[in-house]
Amino acid sequence: MRITVKLFATFRDGLFKEAQRDVPEGGTLGQVIAELGIAEKDVGMVLVNGRHAPMGLVLSDGLVLDIFPLLAGG
Repeated sequence: MRITVKLFATFRDGLFKEAQRDVPEGGTLGQVIAELGIAEKDVGMVLVNGRHAPMGLVLSDGLVLDIFPLLAGG
């Protein structure tokens, strides 16, 4: 199945802004993030089709993932 992954802020460095990815049946959000080389502890928020989603979410064809890093500031 095919999904769209959009990376934001520092996650784009050395990777991409938006890309199509093939995911095997039963693949989870956490697996996609790990395959990108992003540590789960560095993820601030993930939206799937515009809604918050847990790392264990089993993905399906056509989903759009928006992956944001933790943000800091004052």
